[in-house]
Amino acid sequence: MRRVSSCLGLAIGLALLPFGAGAQQVWKCELNGQVRFSDKPCPGSGQPVAERSLQPNVVESLKPELIRATMGAASAASAPIATAGNACPGDGEIRGMEVRANSTTLGDAERQFLQDEVRRVRQCRAGQGRYREADWAISREAQAAQTQLSDRARYDARLRAEAMHSAADPDEGDRINRRRIAEEKMQRRQQQRLQRIQNPASAPAS
Repeated sequence: MRRVSSCLGLAIGLALLPFGAGAQQVWKCELNGQVRFSDKPCPGSGQPVAERSLQPNVVESLKPELIRATMGAASAASAPIATAGNACPGDGEIRGMEVRANSTTLGDAERQFLQDEVRRVRQCRAGQGRYREADWAISREAQAAQTQLSDRARYDARLRAEAMHSAADPDEGDRINRRRIAEEKMQRRQQQRLQRIQNPASAPAS
């Protein structure tokens, strides 16, 4: 209510401002005993009126359309600028994620995933990416799945969460792809090393 009153006062104040320096000369004329005002010199007797003594018609200045236009301009100037943001988990959820990410009952892959999720939440809080609340629902499901007995279920849940992060945050998607490439290279090297150990005859002669 206070804001509306101040805007209305601004509208009335602007409407009651005196004419500017560019206003035309006004003449005060006396015709047949009556006083009239004109923008041209009087045919009989008359005198120019000083600009500072002229005031606009108060009734005209309080027309609803003028007040609405002035209040609209004032509201637009004082309205906060909308900023695009992320839907991110809060501080309490982050603390819970950090506790689970340091659990000694998890495997290396599961613990690494939960630690990555904590980092991704902090990136979201810093304004990185464009996340929706539905995206973090996928993340929560994947976090809960890391305690399941099935290796495949845990792995598939991680893949779903990583696909979501890649779509919401291209920079994080690049990081995920680089890690996968590095892991695939390491797996191939381990397989080759295991094959040489199991079948020494196939190893190249030194």
